[in-house]
This record gives sequence, C-alpha cells and structure tokens, in this order.
Amino acid sequence: MHNKALLRRDFDVIESHQVNAGTDALIVVDVQRDFCPGGVLAVPDGDDVVPVLNEWLRAAGLLKLATRDWHPPDHCSFEPQGGPWPPHCVRNTPGAELHPDLEGARIEHLIAKGTDATREAYSGFDSPELLALLKKHGIRRLWIGGLATDYCVKATVLDGRENGFEVFVIEDGIRGIDVTPGDVAQASQQMQQAGARFVRSNQVRKA
Repeated sequence: MHNKALLRRDFDVIESHQVNAGTDALIVVDVQRDFCPGGVLAVPDGDDVVPVLNEWLRAAGLLKLATRDWHPPDHCSFEPQGGPWPPHCVRNTPGAELHPDLEGARIEHLIAKGTDATREAYSGFDSPELLALLKKHGIRRLWIGGLATDYCVKATVLDGRENGFEVFVIEDGIRGIDVTPGDVAQASQQMQQAGARFVRSNQVRKA
C-alpha cells in the first residue's frame, strides 16, 4: 500500500511536466529476441514493452538510445563457464537482434555491453560510450524502459542516478523475470530509494 501511495505522488508530479527537447534522453534497455517470448532467456510478456517503447521512439525532442547484450560465445555469465544464465544474446546471432517489431530505425545510438568475456555487464553504463554520449548531448534527464526490470533496467537506472541524472522509469514499458518471487518488487523499491520515479506513458506529455 505504501508503494502505491508513493507511485501516486510521482504521477501527480509528472502530470505537470513534459519531455524537454534537447536535455532528455530515452534509453531502451535490451529489447532483444533472446529476452522476449521464444528466446532462450525470455522475460514473461517481454514483448509487451515493444508497442509502449515504440510510442516513445516516435516522440520528438528526445535523444534516442538503446542498449543490447552483445556477448562473446564464452561469456562468463553463461552456464558452461560457470555463470547463472544459459548462453544468450551471442554477438552476430539472431537472438542478439532487437525485437523485430521494435522501431529500431528510430534509435540514434545502439550501445553494446557485455562484450568482455571476463566481465558481467548488466548496466548500460558499463559501456563508457553511454555516459560519453549523454554528456556530449548535454542530457540531464533519462526516461528508461526495457528488459528486465530486476536486472539490466535496475542496474542502468541505479547507475543513471549515480552519475547525477534525473531518472524516470517507464512503468508500462518494463517487464521483469522474478527468478526469486519478489525480485521485481525489490528492484522497484531499490530504484525508488535511489531517487528514480516511476511513471506511466499516458501521464507524460511528449514534445
């Protein structure tokens, strides 16, 4: 009940705001085939984020970026190397491609992460390219959606806050895995405690 009240206050705040052209960026996190139904590491209902994020990709005034896992075949996170996950999003394979219905042509910068076989990389900020681009374009505020809430979305949001950005999480544009029941709720709480605010798309006026 407390979380619902907290989210309600955030909605009231954002209703008086809109996307700010020139200083806002959209980050679409890992909306790839392997993380969507039919993929080897599918997030339940992961493809439901696609129409929501397409709406955001069509908005004017936003710098539009996306991250993708782009793993070597022997990545340390894979089960054969002792990691927790089945091999997924291996570079140059169909599973690493963006979801076919995502309007990828609207994405201005596609940022690869997890490219070092010896390092895990959940956050988009694990690639120095992301922060460099945001600084280059004078971005101050981030709108973040994608997959999965309790892993790469959470890590990217927390790093965004750590780097001094105002961060909004697009609540209807994320889905989680919940490997352990409660993981998604805990991730949402962690993001809010870090200062990120959850909003729904219909409560944001886009330029």
